[in-house]
Amino acid sequence: MNIMIVGCGKVGQTLAEQLNEDGNNITVVDTRAEVVNELSVRLDIMGYVGNGATHTVQAEAGIDKTDLLIAVTGSDELNLLCCLVAKRAGDCQTIARVKNPAYSSEAAYLKDELGLAMVINPEQAAAAEIARVLRFPSAIKIDTFAGGRVELLKYKVPEGSRLTGMAVKDVVAKLGCDVLVCTVERGDEAYIADGSFVFEEKDIISVVASPKNAADFFRTIGYKTRAVKDVMVVGGGKTAQYLCRILHRTGVAVKIIEKKPEICDELCIKFPDVSVICGDASDQALLMEEGIDRASAFVALTGIDEENIFLSLFAKSIGHPKVVTKINRIAFNDVIKHLDLDSTIYPKNITADIIARYVRAMKNSMGSSMETLYNIIQGKVEATEYTVKAGSPVTGIPLMKLNKKRDVLVAAIIRKDKVIIPRGSDMILAGDRVVVVSRTKMMDDIADMLA
Repeated sequence: MNIMIVGCGKVGQTLAEQLNEDGNNITVVDTRAEVVNELSVRLDIMGYVGNGATHTVQAEAGIDKTDLLIAVTGSDELNLLCCLVAKRAGDCQTIARVKNPAYSSEAAYLKDELGLAMVINPEQAAAAEIARVLRFPSAIKIDTFAGGRVELLKYKVPEGSRLTGMAVKDVVAKLGCDVLVCTVERGDEAYIADGSFVFEEKDIISVVASPKNAADFFRTIGYKTRAVKDVMVVGGGKTAQYLCRILHRTGVAVKIIEKKPEICDELCIKFPDVSVICGDASDQALLMEEGIDRASAFVALTGIDEENIFLSLFAKSIGHPKVVTKINRIAFNDVIKHLDLDSTIYPKNITADIIARYVRAMKNSMGSSMETLYNIIQGKVEATEYTVKAGSPVTGIPLMKLNKKRDVLVAAIIRKDKVIIPRGSDMILAGDRVVVVSRTKMMDDIADMLA
C-alpha cells in the first residue's frame, strides 16, 4: 500500500518503521527538514519537507497515488485539516491522531462528518491498557481478543514460583489449568514455547486463556487475581485524566499528585471524587506522607521517562504495589527491560499497533478477515485474530496435521460463545475466530501460516 504519514514525531517515526517493515510504500511529511532527511535515509523511504495540511505539499508528495494518509502531528486541529484536504485531493482513506480529551466524546461525530477511517487517541488507548493491568495485577500486560472472551496475559516468573523447573507440557497436567503458554522471553531471547520448554526464574511468559481460566491459573500458582482498590497516580496530564474516567466507573479510589497548580485546579473541577495533591512527586517525604507505602497500585505518568522510572523503582522498594510506568522514548528500551519494573506502557507502540492492524485489514484477504493485531514481543512475535471464511485451506484439518510454518502457534479458537484452547486433535471451522501467535510478519490472511 502507498501510505503518507504527516508528522515525524515519536508516533510518526514508530509508524514509519513498522509499516515500512510490513512492506508498504511510505512517504513522510514534516516541516523539519533534518527530521525528514534522517528518517528517509535511515528507512530508505520518500520524504517531503513542508506543511502537510496544505494541498500543494500533499500534491507534491503524491496524494493522488496514496491509499492511506495518517496525520500524527502534535496538533489535533492540524491533523483533522490534513485529513480533510487529503479526502478532497486524493480521495484516500484517512486516520487522524486526536489527543485532547475535549474531542474524545466527539470522535464518532468527527469520524462521520469528516469521512475519517479512524480517530486514534494514544493517551486514551494507553489509559485503557493501564486499567486492564490494574484489574488483573499479576499480569505485566493484557491483550484481549474476541470482545474480551479471550485474554493474552504476560507474567514474570518470580523466585520460588511453582512454575520454575516445570515444562510447558506439564502446566495442564500438573496444575489442571486450561491455558496455553505461547511465548517465553528470557533475557534478550524470545521463544514460541513448545511442550518441552522448561521455565526458569525471571522468564516472561505469555499465556492465552478465557478470563475465568486465567484467574484460575494465577490462583493455582499462588498469585493475587483481584483488581486493585486504590491507586496513586503521579502526573495529571491527558493520560491520567482518561484513566480517572475509566477507574471511576469501576469504583477504584484515585489519588493524583501533580505539581502544576493550574492542572490541579482543572482536575479538581473535572473529577470531584479524586484526591488531588498539589506537590512535587520527586519529594520522597511527600510520597510517604500521602501513603505510597500503603497504595495497592502506583502509576507514573509524568512527561519525563527518567522520572517515571525512578519513581516506579522507589515505589517497589518501599511497598508491594502494582507498578505501571509510562515510557515515551524507546532509545533505552534494552536497558529498561532489564530493570525491576512491573508493567511499562508505550503509548506510541499502542498507537502503531492499532494503525498497523487497520492497514493489514485493508489488504485483500481471501480466506479470513483480520480482527485484532498485537505485538506481544515488540518486533519479534505477533498475535493476530482472524475470522475464518468458508473455503479457507486451514479448515477441517486437525491442527496436528496442518502443515504450519515454523514458529507458528494456534493459540485459541472461539466458536460461537465457546472458547477452545486448542490441542492437536482440534480443527478450525468456517466462522471460527482464531488467534494465531507467530514470528512470521505480514500474516494478512490465516492461510499465510501454512508452509
